[in-house]
Amino acid sequence: MTLLSAVGALTLGVGLAGPASSAPADPDTNPSVERKAAATTKADQQRVRDYWTPERMKSAKPRDLSNKGQLKKSLKGKPVAPTAGAEAVQAAPQPTLGKVFFTLGGANYVCSGTATNSGNGDVVTTAGHCLNEGPGAYATNFAFVPAYDNGSRPYGTWVAETLLTTTQWKNSGDFNYDVGFAVMAENTSGQSLTQVVGGRQIGFDLGYRLPFESYGYPAASPYDGQRLWKCSGTSTTDTFGGSTDHGLPCSMTGGSSGGGWFTNGVLNSVNSFKYNADPNTMYGPYFGSTVRSVYTTAAAS
Repeated sequence: MTLLSAVGALTLGVGLAGPASSAPADPDTNPSVERKAAATTKADQQRVRDYWTPERMKSAKPRDLSNKGQLKKSLKGKPVAPTAGAEAVQAAPQPTLGKVFFTLGGANYVCSGTATNSGNGDVVTTAGHCLNEGPGAYATNFAFVPAYDNGSRPYGTWVAETLLTTTQWKNSGDFNYDVGFAVMAENTSGQSLTQVVGGRQIGFDLGYRLPFESYGYPAASPYDGQRLWKCSGTSTTDTFGGSTDHGLPCSMTGGSSGGGWFTNGVLNSVNSFKYNADPNTMYGPYFGSTVRSVYTTAAAS
């Protein structure tokens, strides 16, 4: 990944997005947006629902949180000292938070995601690496299970019609832009996702050093991916590798990727990666204008 020099504490203009979002960005003219059709027919959507049997869900592998061994490219400073808040705590299932299932390179994986307010009522926010190899192929069999809890699917299995990410992630695997959005198909009753489970507000350009609660379904040891977990604390800037990401003390592991970070109830980042030499800090991308462009496109799809 391309890591930039560490940024200082910034306070930028507040920007929130909800159901009445602004005019969509055109993906054909906006270089920040990449999109791929997923399960677009009713038959294909049912095939994906059928694919995710309880056995396949349980055996799916956690998508890695590491930075793919590229840590040596840019070491600019020291890791953030771990704090008392690093250990995740188990959280009660929430309808807007769920587990993501998908196939990449012939293998089944799990991540985490958030049902997000949007004009179409169908957007799930996750990490870019949970729907695209960065760079490389897009995921197939992409599904979202709200409030997943030890195999229980109280709100059913939702299937993606369209997958979107940033150009920076798709073309070069840049972790500064490791964000993805999935537009889910209506369920078999013709309902949109947020009609059934509700949605979380998303915000952009909210600045750094914010109080966050981060959620996810960590599945790599010592976790098993069957329950929702939460980390809490105040974010830092990346003094270790020099990314533009937020850092948060957190013990969650692979499988929590894509889980939402909330500041004052507003979705403002996702679990993205950890440095191999700094396992106590989770990093999440800054939600600025590029991420806003991808979200706006997804919300109008």
